[in-house]
Amino acid sequence: MWNKAIQHGNKLAAITVLAVLVLFPLTLILLQSVMPDQQFLGIAPFLELTDDKYVSILINSILLGLGVVAGATALAAPLAFFMARTSLGRHRWIDIVLIIPFMTPPYIGAMGWMLMMQRNGYAEQMLPLLKNVTPYFFSYFGMVLVMSLHLFPFIYLIMRNTLENIGGRLEEAGIVHGGTFRYRLRKIVIPLFAAGYSMGALLVFVKTIGEFGTPVTLGNRIGFYVLTSEIHRYASTWPIDFGKAALLSTLLLSVSMTVWYFQQWFANRRHVKVVTGKGQTKAIYPLGWKSIFVWGYLVFVLLLSIGVPYFSVITTALLKVQGNGLALDNVTLAHIIELFASDGKKALWNSVWLASIAATVSAALGIWLAILVMKRNGAAEKVLDFLSLAPNTVPGIVMVVGLILFWNAAWNTAGVYNTWMMLVLTYTVLYLPFTIQNIKALYGQLGQSMFQAAKVSGASAFFQFRTVLLPLLLPGIVAGWMMSFTISMRELVGSLLLRPPNMHTSATFIYSQFEQGTAAVGMAMALVSVGLTTAILIVAEQIKSRSQAYRST
Repeated sequence: MWNKAIQHGNKLAAITVLAVLVLFPLTLILLQSVMPDQQFLGIAPFLELTDDKYVSILINSILLGLGVVAGATALAAPLAFFMARTSLGRHRWIDIVLIIPFMTPPYIGAMGWMLMMQRNGYAEQMLPLLKNVTPYFFSYFGMVLVMSLHLFPFIYLIMRNTLENIGGRLEEAGIVHGGTFRYRLRKIVIPLFAAGYSMGALLVFVKTIGEFGTPVTLGNRIGFYVLTSEIHRYASTWPIDFGKAALLSTLLLSVSMTVWYFQQWFANRRHVKVVTGKGQTKAIYPLGWKSIFVWGYLVFVLLLSIGVPYFSVITTALLKVQGNGLALDNVTLAHIIELFASDGKKALWNSVWLASIAATVSAALGIWLAILVMKRNGAAEKVLDFLSLAPNTVPGIVMVVGLILFWNAAWNTAGVYNTWMMLVLTYTVLYLPFTIQNIKALYGQLGQSMFQAAKVSGASAFFQFRTVLLPLLLPGIVAGWMMSFTISMRELVGSLLLRPPNMHTSATFIYSQFEQGTAAVGMAMALVSVGLTTAILIVAEQIKSRSQAYRST
């Protein structure tokens, strides 16, 4: 009886915590939309969305999402096929390299491309003939290109895994019956591939329309405004209008949920079980002399997605004067020295300790929530699971606006808003799903034998948790911590909207330097922060490897 009471208390406490962190902020967005002046107006505020201005912004967001889905698919599809269906798949290091563009902050990628393609930029300095081409970059096409290069690794992994799960026997049967490659692709591979691909396309679309960094840097420059950039404008530029920000946030959330529902409907209709089991074969196509073109395509994609932005970042950080061009006598470390002699050092330190606290809090909450969710499969656990993963399905800027409305409300006397604690809270809410998913994945693989042995030996529940469960979950905890820390270090929209006065993070420092025209110092910060994050990740990976070695013994 006592144990049941403790379990019920734990569940109630967990639901309360997630309600405060996630449910109440999202609810307030809807309430603010229909009650902009503390008076219930029903659907009247939503009628404003029929204005040509908002219709144009909505169409821009949808067009951008569709364009990036098409662009990311075009980049990822050949790579997914090569890795899943040819001998290129033996080189697993390629998967690690292809993740780098996704781990690069999107606003840094956009800034890097802008520095490369601007008038008298690095592209024109290296190849003067490109001066007639570079202006076309500053357009809808340029935004699609930059965001596709950032998000294609995401859809690549899904497409590759889906292709690997489609065994070779069906294709072998098609070959035996005389089916050509195109026929087998149209009748066998694509029908089995469609459901898995639709999930990847959905996630890329939702991430695109919820992306803030590229639209606010490149989009605002070319006058291509989308929902995220308008939400940011209403929430940060005088006169501040949280009613309009909440209204547009509701619209953005509605688009995301509508697309999500459509994907689920499509996947259920097209769901076909893939042939699996013992003896399943993989269809491997020999490359022969074609391997030259395959490796050439891989190098081309890596050059665009990694080479161009990082070349611009490193070059800008090391050049004395950008106008003097690429020359050895124009190289200097002065901008990096200036970074550490100015407010940049403090901004970098702010990001490190804020991200560390947020990642640690996320890890602690993740352990607690994952254990509660995985122990049983009742209604309370399903509610916990839904609320804990909700921030991962909601555009980040929508979640941030909800947090502003909740923690800045006149009746909320917690004293968190306008302090550093608000940033920690925001990072924790936004990236808690990553920690929970990593821990849940590992927890589901654990057997009961060690826990039963500990119980038979008279170990208390706390002793079992400390000496058995926690060491076994440590790889998942470290992986979740690493992901939360890395993304918190680069987080932009929440940091811009919620940082206290005179407090910068590395992301807001880079953004402000770029806006003020001092790109060299901003790129020096980008170079240092990426290097620092990589070093911390290497150390964390070593800890994770040691814990996995312990787990296997």
